[in-house]
Amino acid sequence: MLLAKLDLKGNASLDYYFNRWTEILKNLGDDTAVQERFFRQNYNAFRKSINEPFINDDRMYPLGSIATRTTLLDIYEKIVSKDPEGFLNDISSNSELYSKIINPDEASYELKESYLDLQRVQGVPAYLLLLYLLKKQEALRLSEADIIKINVLLVNFFVRRNLTDIPPTRDLTRLFMSFIEEIEGENYIGNVIYEKLRLRLLSKSVSDEVFEQRLSGPVYDENKGTVRFILCMLAKKEMTRETQQDLWAKNDRGQYKWTIEHIFPQGANIPDCWVDMIANGDKEKAKGYQNTYVHTFGNLTITGYNGELSNKSFQEKKDRKHSTTGAYIGYKNGLNVNSDVCDKDEWTVDIIKERTKFLIAQIKKRLRFRILFLDGVFYLLLCYFTSRHQVFSGHSFACRLIFSPIIGIKSLKSLSFESSTNSSIGSSHG
Repeated sequence: MLLAKLDLKGNASLDYYFNRWTEILKNLGDDTAVQERFFRQNYNAFRKSINEPFINDDRMYPLGSIATRTTLLDIYEKIVSKDPEGFLNDISSNSELYSKIINPDEASYELKESYLDLQRVQGVPAYLLLLYLLKKQEALRLSEADIIKINVLLVNFFVRRNLTDIPPTRDLTRLFMSFIEEIEGENYIGNVIYEKLRLRLLSKSVSDEVFEQRLSGPVYDENKGTVRFILCMLAKKEMTRETQQDLWAKNDRGQYKWTIEHIFPQGANIPDCWVDMIANGDKEKAKGYQNTYVHTFGNLTITGYNGELSNKSFQEKKDRKHSTTGAYIGYKNGLNVNSDVCDKDEWTVDIIKERTKFLIAQIKKRLRFRILFLDGVFYLLLCYFTSRHQVFSGHSFACRLIFSPIIGIKSLKSLSFESSTNSSIGSSHG
């Protein structure tokens, strides 16, 4: 439809527009859902500048305050009619930037992993913010390290959001659109963008107490994808080049090879060996324990051989070997997330509860979110000076030199709810 509009309104040949349009779609891939999402997010990220040529009254956004599936075509038809060549140039450039987000194969390892982590944790709504930041990267004085840091921040936000549904999905697009407007209105640059985004996300998220409460419950029922992400994050934490495993590899059917495994089986028919171990032979009690604990973090791990473990006894699951290679495929598979499982001789409710507490402590450490009082004081001082003296805006190190002796903060990293590594998943790569 838009291609036909370009041919109708533009001065070049249909072949020219077809070739340009083909390049745009090549950047976005064959998935029509991704293509449609790009056009929505492109408008929502740059709606202020896109609307400027159309303003002739007191309406700030005559093309619409937000692009949706139902309004998308009408919006872009008007844009194409107004300036076909300008539309084509902008959309071509922006699709190349979007391609770097969704297909980061040519990026550095750290940047690539930070983009992939955001995909893995279902952080797609944040792409409109990233598209804006990449488009304005030079003017905003953002380095690659800044983009990585922002990606990690977004990953940690989406972990918490996905397990609590706060803020709700319907609010996410406007959350990032409004932050773009704040960047433009307040002229944020450099590290101030990160710090302001961190505070914005904190203000929209649940407290640490609520998050911990949710982590303590049946998380598998809440969001399987996020639970798998967290387990992979913990499993990959201490991998080396020699023990590296691609926990995100897929089979020929597009399914993950590594999947979530319930140590105490989740099936309705609890095997007798498990009834005996978990409830001393009491089937009703075993069923009650299953209802309460089977989907909690303490009872979950990941394995590449879920089907071969299934309802087997705890000892069989732990010691299972590959029938051909003889390699361990059970809980002795070498993943550190299983280290506190394979050293057990039995699996009980008390062990599940203790392991849940242990894993929650690890998760909170990796996905720090809390802002301390002194952190807040330091941040207010930083904001004051960056607003008064733009020379500091991209140079938070200078501010640290000034203020850290006063309030005892040695590093700006203590301000963030970023993970303790460059990327939530892929930090140990040799």
